Amino acid sequence: MTEMVFGAAPMRDGEPILPRWWRTIDKWTISAVLLLFGVGILLGLAASPPLASRNGFAPFHYVERQAVFGLLALTAMVLTSMMSPQLVRRLGILGFFCAFAALALLPVLGTDFGKGATRWYSLGFASVQPSEFLKPGLIIMTAWLMAASQEINGPPGKLFSFFVTCVVVGFLALQPDFGQACLVLFAWGVMWFVAGAPFTLLGALGASTVLVGTLAYNNSEHFARRIDGFLTPEVDPTTQLGYATGAIREGGYFGVGVGEGHVKWSLPDAHTDFIIAVAAEEYGLILVLFIILLFMGITVRSLLRLIRERDTFIRLAGTGLACTFGVQAIINMGVAVRLLPAKGMTLPFVSYGGSSLIAGGIAIGMLLAFTRTRPQGEIGDILGRRGR
Repeated sequence: MTEMVFGAAPMRDGEPILPRWWRTIDKWTISAVLLLFGVGILLGLAASPPLASRNGFAPFHYVERQAVFGLLALTAMVLTSMMSPQLVRRLGILGFFCAFAALALLPVLGTDFGKGATRWYSLGFASVQPSEFLKPGLIIMTAWLMAASQEINGPPGKLFSFFVTCVVVGFLALQPDFGQACLVLFAWGVMWFVAGAPFTLLGALGASTVLVGTLAYNNSEHFARRIDGFLTPEVDPTTQLGYATGAIREGGYFGVGVGEGHVKWSLPDAHTDFIIAVAAEEYGLILVLFIILLFMGITVRSLLRLIRERDTFIRLAGTGLACTFGVQAIINMGVAVRLLPAKGMTLPFVSYGGSSLIAGGIAIGMLLAFTRTRPQGEIGDILGRRGR
């Protein structure tokens, strides 16, 4: 408990890897991730039996699969968090190229499962969504390029990172997957800001985003349909948004009771994109606030630890990972309460989905590896010495 309150001690030379990992890791973040996964299993028990019944499976078929995927995700998280930042960078860059190749081949080999967007590879027993694995890889890749640009005689890494991000955004838009494209662009923008981007360029980026959104609205039926549904004053109660908002309204402060909710019988994506509606209906505002606090705690605590980091690459990559994690949660919950257009984005560690869980475990593992206590002077101490 002392280490959790006051921080872990620096690493000792020759210490075995497991004790050193446990002493230097951010235990509050790991605890919050485990709680999120537990909440996901709890909500899966409520949300997935109707879908399993419709598809002819055992009542807890999807819960069992989520438990398996979750164990794989937690294993990936722990193993990744044990790596050094240098190894994380190398594997992240390699993972980026592999995930990008898989993303580029989706129009040829991918499938849409009848949802109107080609985002998955069907393996028969499961499916893989390359964009989930591309996000952490792209963050590592662009952070490495930006950090390299700040070295003496370094390459124009910020320009290269912008080009790479634009290519990825273009491929995501072709699926179409505008939600992931916006999330990727946001992650790059946050890292670019932390790396020292002037406000004029950030303003130009915002204006460009609005322009691209306007073009997408005028040329993509899929995009326009979602925007029109969001802007419509009256919500059709027979749509997914209508069912979700009705369930949240019915839940009130304390919910209608465990197993007493009705939205899970109407929503086809109750166990994935709209899992927060199930939580609000059966457990009420209390559980929703608890989930929000867990996401907020992971994001804010990680950013506070990264503020003290002196390594440019670690600071940039960690900020991108932490902000992406938090904003994805905001987008998922914002869609459910109709604050944002529908985007088909999961709630990390809570929603059902093998690709989302495992990729999320890898991303949080990277973040934990970057925020581990290391024997270094804090950046504030270094700046203080320079000013003397």
